[in-house]
Amino acid sequence: MDCIITSRFAHTVTTSKARNIGNTSQEFQFDMELPKTAFITNFTMVIDGVSYAGEVKEKEKAKKQFDKAVSLGQTAGLVKVSGRKMEKFSVSVNVAANSSATFILIYEELLQRKLGKYEFFARIKMDQPVEDFEILAHIHEPQGISFVEATATLFTNDLHPLVVKTVSHTSAHIHFSPTVEQQMCPGCESSSINGDFIITYDVNRDEKLGEFQAANGYFVHFFSPPDLARVPKNVVFVNDISGSMGGTKIAQTRDAMVAILNDLHEEDHFAIILFDSRIITWRKTLTKATKENVVKAIDYVKKIEEKGSTNINAAVLKAVNMLKKERLQGNLPERSADMIILLTDGMPNHGELMIQHNVQTAIGGNMSLFSLGFGNNVAYSFLNVLSKQNNGLARRIYEASDAVLQLQGFYEEVSSPLLLEVDLRYPDNEVDQLTQNHHSQLFNGSEIVVAGQLKNDMNNFIVEVLAQGVRNFQVKGRATAPDWNIMYPHQNYIYGDFIERLWAYLTIQQLLEKSESSTQHEKASATAKALEMSLRYSFVTPLTSMVVTKPETEDGADNSFIADKLTEGTGTDEGLSSIPVDGFVDGDPHFLIEFPDKNDAVCFNVNDKPGTIFNLVTDPESGFVVNGQTIGKKKKFSDSIINTYFGRFGIVHQNLGVKVEVSTQDILIFNEGKIRKLLWSDSSSLKDTNVSLRLSNNYSLTVTLRHSVKFMIVRHTKVWKRRHEQQAYLGFYTLDSHHLSAATHGLLGQFYKGLEFEIDDLNQSKVQEKLNATLYVKGQALSVTRHWQKDFSRDVEKGESISCWFVDNEGSGLVDGTISDYIVKQLFGFV
Repeated sequence: MDCIITSRFAHTVTTSKARNIGNTSQEFQFDMELPKTAFITNFTMVIDGVSYAGEVKEKEKAKKQFDKAVSLGQTAGLVKVSGRKMEKFSVSVNVAANSSATFILIYEELLQRKLGKYEFFARIKMDQPVEDFEILAHIHEPQGISFVEATATLFTNDLHPLVVKTVSHTSAHIHFSPTVEQQMCPGCESSSINGDFIITYDVNRDEKLGEFQAANGYFVHFFSPPDLARVPKNVVFVNDISGSMGGTKIAQTRDAMVAILNDLHEEDHFAIILFDSRIITWRKTLTKATKENVVKAIDYVKKIEEKGSTNINAAVLKAVNMLKKERLQGNLPERSADMIILLTDGMPNHGELMIQHNVQTAIGGNMSLFSLGFGNNVAYSFLNVLSKQNNGLARRIYEASDAVLQLQGFYEEVSSPLLLEVDLRYPDNEVDQLTQNHHSQLFNGSEIVVAGQLKNDMNNFIVEVLAQGVRNFQVKGRATAPDWNIMYPHQNYIYGDFIERLWAYLTIQQLLEKSESSTQHEKASATAKALEMSLRYSFVTPLTSMVVTKPETEDGADNSFIADKLTEGTGTDEGLSSIPVDGFVDGDPHFLIEFPDKNDAVCFNVNDKPGTIFNLVTDPESGFVVNGQTIGKKKKFSDSIINTYFGRFGIVHQNLGVKVEVSTQDILIFNEGKIRKLLWSDSSSLKDTNVSLRLSNNYSLTVTLRHSVKFMIVRHTKVWKRRHEQQAYLGFYTLDSHHLSAATHGLLGQFYKGLEFEIDDLNQSKVQEKLNATLYVKGQALSVTRHWQKDFSRDVEKGESISCWFVDNEGSGLVDGTISDYIVKQLFGFV
C-alpha cells in the first residue's frame, strides 16, 4: 500500500501479487477494504503479462453488462459495506499453474478535519504471511505539520517498533514492512497482520485568512483560523422513546445524555423533548445550562423509559417552535447558535416527504438540525435529507457496546460553534466553477475547504471572509500560494494535478448532496453535472460503475464484473441482517420478501373484499406508483368469497409521464400522448425513450422504466376441476428497484430498503426443517410458520417453489401500520 497525501488529498495505490506454484490452476481472491468516503479511480489486473483495466461508465450503460453477467451466473456488484467506515472491494480470478497475477486498486479521498485532526485509515487483513509486505505513506503539507501519529490494531505490541516515522517541517514519511517471520502469530493459524493502520495529523494554523494553494490552473482555500472564541449555543435534544428503543438503546441514550449534559457550558441554553406517539417536554422553555439546572436535567433523563410509536413530525416542530419563541422573546443571546439534535431509531409515522417539507418550512434556514439514526433499521436516507435541508448533517449510530461513545463523539463535533454564516468571497474576474463558498457554521476542530478554477495567476487575488462570531469576523487580504517547485524541489510527483482532482472530488460530493435535498429540477441538473464530472475524472460514484473484464473463460463467455459505489443506507453492515431486497406478490394474494444473502424469506397475505385497491409501491420522489385491485371467486350457490386475487394493476410514473394499466384481458399503455393496447395473446415488444415492454408466451409482461425500475407481471389461469371453471389472475414481481429512492413505501415497496430480522438462534439448515419459529423484527417477537410460495419470475410457466416464514394476521408487526393504511380509492390514486 502506497499512499501520497498532498494537502489533505489522499491518493492510495494498493498492489497485491499472487503466484501459483502448483501444477494446476487455482482461484485467487483479491479483497481490499477502502474508506466509504473514497472514490475508486482505477482497478487493473495483470495476468500472465496481459493487463485488464477497469473502465468507468455511466451506471445505466454498465448495467447492461451487469445483466449479461448475472444471466450467465457470474458474480457482479463487487463492492459492499464492511463495518462503520469501510466498504469492501472483492474479485476472484483463476490463476494458471506456474503463473502469477497482479491486482492494482487506486482510490482517492479528501481527508476531513474532525476534532482537530485528519485521519488516514487503512484496514489490512492477511490470511497468511507474505514475502513482500509494505505500507508506505508520504504526507506533504506546505502549511507545516504540527503533529503526526501512526497507530495500529493490526499487530501485536512487538511490531510497533517496526513503524518508522520521519517528520520534517512540511513532510512526513511512514514506513511499515515486517518480514515473513515477524508477520507470524505464535499459536495462530494465520498471519498476525489483521486490523487497522491509522495515521492522524494536523497542520499549523497561523493566518486568519486561511491557507491557499494553487497548481495547474486550480486553487484550494483551507479556512480554519486559530484562537477563535466559541459561540454560545441553544440546543434542543429531541429523543425518541418509542417501543423499539427499549432495552440497550434506551439505556445507552440515558448514559450518553448524562455525559452530554455535563459538557454544556454555562452560557449555553438547552431543552429536552421526549417523543413516542406523545410529545413530552422537560420544561416549557429553554433553560440556561447552570450547574444546578444540568443536575436536575440529568436526574430527569436517568428516568427515561420507552413506550408508544414514532411521531417525529410533531416532536421536531415542537423543538423549532420552542427556539423561535425564545428567540422572539429575547430570552437567548443575540450572538448564539440555534440547533436541534434528533435521536431516533425508527420509521416516522407520517409521510417522510411531508415531514421534510414541514420542518424545512418551519426552520426557514434559521437553525441547524442534526440527526442521529440509531441502528440499522432506521430510515437513514430520510434523516440525511432532513438534516441537509436544514444546515445540519446525519450520522448513523451503530448498535454496539460503544454506542454511548459514538453519541458523545458526534456531539463533541458540533458542540462548539466558532463562526456562523461564513461567507468566503473571491474576485469574480479571477475565479470560476467555485465549490460551496457559504457555510452555515464552522465548528471547533473542523475546517472549511473551497476550491475552484483560476482564470489568471494569483497576483491580484484579494479574498474576504465575513462571518458572525462572539464578535463580527471580517478579514480581507491578498492570497498567496507557496511555490511547489521551491518547497518540494525534484518532487513533481507530489503535486501534479492533485488540486484539480481535489476540486473535482469536492464538487461531485457537493452535487450529490444537493441532488438529495433539492427540488426535482435542481436535482436533475446536479445529477447530470455530477455524472459528467465522474466520467471525466474516472471516479466510481453512486452515478457510475467500473466495468472490469476478466480473461475469457474456455467457453468464450463474457466475464465482466461491475464495481459500484455504495451510499449510506444501502448494503449490509457486518454483523447486521439488513439486506436490500426485492419481492413479489402472487397467489391469493401472498407477498413474499426474499433475502438472498440470508437464503431466507418472509411472507404474508392480505384479505379484503373483491374490488379493494391496495397500494403496493410508492416512490414520492419520482412519482412511481403501483396499485393493485383484487378480484374474487365466490362459492357455488353462495355469496361468500373463497379466494381473492389481484386482477388489475395500475402503474404510473409521473416524472416520465408513463401510465400502464394491466388487467387479465389486456394491457393499456399511455405514453407521450398516445394510447396503445396489447392483448396477452400478442407476442410483441414496445420500446421508446421512457418505457419498454416485452410480452411473451401469453402470460408474461416485462416492463422497464428508464432510470427507475424493472418489473414483471405474470398472468395465471386457475382451474377449478370440480366445477369445471377457471379464473385468470395476476402476479407482480420486482426485478430491479435499485434506482428507487429511499423514501419508497407501500405494501411491497417498504421492504426495498431492507429489513433487519432474526429467526430464533438456529442455523439455516435447522431452520429449513423447523415448522414453527419466532421472528424478531422491529422490536417485536412474532410467531411464524414455514410456508411455500411459487415464484414465477424464473420459470413463468411452472414457477419455482420458495420456502418462507409466514407472518399471520395480514403481516401484523412486519408491515408498517395496518393493511387498511394501504387502501386507495382509485387504481391510479395515491395513499
